[in-house]
Amino acid sequence: MPKRFPLKLLGLSIGLACSFAQAQQATSNDDEQIKNIERIVTLGSRVNGRTATESAAPVDIISGEQLLATGATELGKALQMTAPSFNFSATTVSDGSDIIRPATLRGLGPDQVLVLVNGKRRHQQALVNVQETIGKGSAGYDINAIPMTAVERVEILREGAAAQYGSDAIAGVINITLKNGDGGLLSAETGQTYEGDGEVVKLGLNIGKSFSRGYINATLEYRDRGMTNRAAPASLEATGGELIGNWLDENGDPVVRLHLGDADSENYYAWFNAGYQLTDATELYSFGGISRRDGKSAGFFRGTGHPRTIEALYPNGFLPQLETTTDDDSIALGIRGDLPNAWLWDASVVYGRNNFGFNSSNSANVSWYYEPDGNGGIYAETPTSAFDGELVFEQTTFNLDFSGTIDIGKELLYVATGIEYRRDGYTINPGDPVSWSYGRTNDPDIVITTPYDTVAEPGIQGFPGFSPEQAVDETRDSYGIYIDAEYYLTTDWLLTGALRYEDYDIAGDNISGKLSTRYDINEQFSLRATASTGFRAPGVQQMYYSQVLTNIVDGTLVQTGTVANNSEIAAQFGIDQLEEETSQSLSVGLVTRFDSGFDLTIDAYQINIDDRIVISEPLTADIGPVFADILAENNLGAVQFFTNSVDTKTRGVDIIGSYPTPFAGGELALTAALSFIDTEVEQINSVSSLIPADAIFNDTQVMRLEKGQPGEKATLSANWDKQQWHVNLAFNYFGEVSGKAFTGIEHTWGSKWITDVSLGYDVTDNFTLMVGANNLFDEYPDKWGDAGIPFSQAGFEYGWETFPFGINGGYYYLRADYRF
Repeated sequence: MPKRFPLKLLGLSIGLACSFAQAQQATSNDDEQIKNIERIVTLGSRVNGRTATESAAPVDIISGEQLLATGATELGKALQMTAPSFNFSATTVSDGSDIIRPATLRGLGPDQVLVLVNGKRRHQQALVNVQETIGKGSAGYDINAIPMTAVERVEILREGAAAQYGSDAIAGVINITLKNGDGGLLSAETGQTYEGDGEVVKLGLNIGKSFSRGYINATLEYRDRGMTNRAAPASLEATGGELIGNWLDENGDPVVRLHLGDADSENYYAWFNAGYQLTDATELYSFGGISRRDGKSAGFFRGTGHPRTIEALYPNGFLPQLETTTDDDSIALGIRGDLPNAWLWDASVVYGRNNFGFNSSNSANVSWYYEPDGNGGIYAETPTSAFDGELVFEQTTFNLDFSGTIDIGKELLYVATGIEYRRDGYTINPGDPVSWSYGRTNDPDIVITTPYDTVAEPGIQGFPGFSPEQAVDETRDSYGIYIDAEYYLTTDWLLTGALRYEDYDIAGDNISGKLSTRYDINEQFSLRATASTGFRAPGVQQMYYSQVLTNIVDGTLVQTGTVANNSEIAAQFGIDQLEEETSQSLSVGLVTRFDSGFDLTIDAYQINIDDRIVISEPLTADIGPVFADILAENNLGAVQFFTNSVDTKTRGVDIIGSYPTPFAGGELALTAALSFIDTEVEQINSVSSLIPADAIFNDTQVMRLEKGQPGEKATLSANWDKQQWHVNLAFNYFGEVSGKAFTGIEHTWGSKWITDVSLGYDVTDNFTLMVGANNLFDEYPDKWGDAGIPFSQAGFEYGWETFPFGINGGYYYLRADYRF
């Protein structure tokens, strides 16, 4: 049982279950209603036609209509509001992570869950989370690169499945199924926060058409989300108005200096899903799309009277802006068909590419401005904007799969087997010289001083660019083979197993196994259990990423180098190349189902991960004299590495109940979904004789892994439909979180209930209007207070490090849907 299991939520879940049970005893429904409730799963089993309550693994199925009913305009946020084990933390002043938010499952890392589209592996993002956010050191999936308008449903397998699906599936698997049916949807939504900012405009068009031998379904979507700002005036009483220079106005009064909240984001999508019957036994299929996102966020304010501010350009200080462009493209092409004896085959190739470009504006390179011009003066000029470089991740995956049955006696043995080849590529393209260089020549022997008798720092302010020395163009190949089998030992006892071998040309090879069982006690109750091993190969992003950034270390801005493990600098510090993570998982569950339609599942699990890949703390000269000499030799104030340094244990319980019943002349669907998670860092291993274990991964990082995400999360919802009327009411609970980044002082933000409500009306059979509010009662996280000084006095009123539900407050919207 997780340590932070709240009694009030336990009582609530038991109470809801009892209420559902009483309702099912008082209500009977016909077989047709039961049939409509059963939902076919494609995850966790390669046997066709199995429903969620028949599966040996816990699988959530969330329809596209359920996602739209949340009122969220982006897929990641909608999943957070419907799947209790899924978290989608908000970030601010965190560089690229403000645009691509970390998506996690069961409290693990963004790269420890595998994402599929139509059952095929999805490529990851190019961006590496290197700031103080959830998922620091990871490169997960850009969930929001998939338009909600194109989604038929989402399945979430809450169970380790590396033996079935390969690397990354330690926490589970998310499969996003695209629409393939006839008809269409034209949707328009607009909304804004209660504060009047964060304006959203979303337009979506989906058209599907079947013809004699196939189908095509196409989606266009546009979404524009305005910036929100919840920064408080920067009083800075504790520092006399000083942080990076003077933050007060000309009268010495506090003013707002930061942009804290959602980044500005403009999104364009064009996706498709198609199939064509070549013969009666063979189908050609293809799907994919292009997504583009233009984002704008802000850095940290630079005030007057500081070496980072050129007062001739910015007499009142300046706030650097980071403008990003994310291009995401994918295409899948496959052919599948029938073989003799009811066997099936499927051959496919999937290509995906994620490009993340950085651009700075409203900024300056101090070293360019103050560089001596050779005539006794200085150049006194610098560009105020620059292209900072770009990150590119590419992935090509080839699969050949076979599935069928073998008659071995009383029951059939279901078998699936296949091979996979994958090539991952990572590229870092450098930025403009002004974005990264020290003066125009980048010559460290030239002393460039500021009017404050300090050496001018290189690079453009806010987000220094990637230099040619950091440029990367690398690839990695991997090969895999698997076998997956299911067999009914008796009519009530299902046994499944999987075995997978994978070989990476850099990280080595691995064998993963999985054994699951399910026993039907009677028609109402079943038990299920799984034991599995898993692994995650280090991402090429983690292996090759390097950059020099300005970070806050012990309250001071310093140049921090993120050093690739295969570099000469890493070797100087005694850092080895990355190896794979390995995991061992156990789970046991209870499934109940009744003729009334009431379902309840309870699943408990434990996941042990060894050699977990993390990014170290920024390490400074305080480590020791030898360490300090190496830093000085490489002109760095601090350095951080990706390392296999942490062993963790995660325990949890998922409770999900659903019940449909007639109510007040309409149909009422009740759902209670609760997730309890507890993660412990069991051991920290230093990978270098120069660096102590407690320095390479300190208490701040440990706390983020253990308490940075909610230990308890719940969704209680009621959806009522009566003729033309549709009412949705949901209560989302986020447990407490803790952190101590930036200040070194632990602080806990308390749990919160967030209420969402919407009311829809069918104007005609095809046209529906809906009005709603998310965070109806305008809840905010607890204020940071004295534990956050000086940052809480700089404007970070609600904190900085971890925001499970954001800091925007209430949001209201109006949506119109036309179906044809």
